[in-house]
Amino acid sequence: MASLGTILRYPDDIYPLLKMKRAIENAEKQIPPEPHWGFCYSMLHKVSRSFSLVIQQLNTELRNAVCVFYLVLRALDTVEDDTSIPTDEKVPILIAFHQHIYNTDWHYSCGTKEYKVLMDQFHHVAAAFLELEKGYQEAIEEITRRMGAGMAKFICQEVETVDDYDEYCHYVAGLVGLGLSKLFLAAGTEVLTPDWEQISNSMGLFLQKTNIIRDYLEDINEIPKSRMFWPRDIWGKYADKLEDLKYEENSTKSVQCLNEMVTNALMHIEDCLKYMAALSDPSIFRFCAIPQIMAIGTLALCYNNIQLFRGVVKLRRGLTAKVIDRTKTMADVYGAFYDFSCMLKTKVDKNDPNSSKTLNQLEAVQKLCRDTGVLQNRKSYVNDKGQPNNVFIVMVVILLAIVFAYLRGNRVME
Repeated sequence: MASLGTILRYPDDIYPLLKMKRAIENAEKQIPPEPHWGFCYSMLHKVSRSFSLVIQQLNTELRNAVCVFYLVLRALDTVEDDTSIPTDEKVPILIAFHQHIYNTDWHYSCGTKEYKVLMDQFHHVAAAFLELEKGYQEAIEEITRRMGAGMAKFICQEVETVDDYDEYCHYVAGLVGLGLSKLFLAAGTEVLTPDWEQISNSMGLFLQKTNIIRDYLEDINEIPKSRMFWPRDIWGKYADKLEDLKYEENSTKSVQCLNEMVTNALMHIEDCLKYMAALSDPSIFRFCAIPQIMAIGTLALCYNNIQLFRGVVKLRRGLTAKVIDRTKTMADVYGAFYDFSCMLKTKVDKNDPNSSKTLNQLEAVQKLCRDTGVLQNRKSYVNDKGQPNNVFIVMVVILLAIVFAYLRGNRVME
């Protein structure tokens, strides 16, 4: 749950937060009894509670396939992210990873915490994979093979150009978008549009670029070796070394670099909206739409925000709960993208070197959303100012006083 101070400032977060808490508890209670499936869903809850909640929207067969797909790629990503593994050992593992998903005896010890458990007990994931329908298996194997090869390529080279950046993001996330589209097709619930590869790729790139921007400080402080995904073509305009952006004396240049990174990510929004508008199954739509709204919200929060170079920047939990609770139709998506783009637009400094490009991108998004004609008669849950409700605060204080008095009375009696 959120902190008391945040709840007092945003009292209408409480109901969505309680609903999300209940949904997470229900999801954890519905873990399958079979050991391999039980491991997969338990691990999913541990590595990503929000994803494990969203995945519950899907029917059982597709949910199982997406769960396995996610864990396979998480395991692959754990190998890539572990900077303690020597390159000559890591590269062959990445390239051959698609073969290991057929082997229930294979495991490789790396990563930390829950990711180490995933790797040590990967045989459960392989066992679950082998129970999937062949169409799902083929899609997962192909994407794992292509992703592993792409990761191996960028282990041996840095992200220098913007084209490199797009290529890297394609390997680690665009392929996820393509893979999910193939799983939806295999499930018989969606059809592929002629441009499905491009817009599926954009869905992944938009999410990945948001994560790369948000995780700058965590990646640059990685031990024993920094992880650097921001392209030199962008950060080289503002600093001699990428790690220089985290130092206070470079704050102005750091924020300008950050703003250019955000502007680069905004270019994928039109494709993302096109992809989501083409979805017909309501459960798949929600599964795809919720992370995309979270991404545009995160970019709005990160833009022009020096705190990204000082600590963690993320949406408050109550707003996350609202997105999960209220995203049901494409009108909700257009509304959220419009609101978050408006929020981001208010933060644009005309003196920023990329301000014109940023404003053009945002105005294009706003026009696209307005032209749908669905923005009227809706309640915005994004641009809430977070003003305290005095009556609510008084009620909370009284309730806390009663609870405190009760507990104190019990202590005296003891």
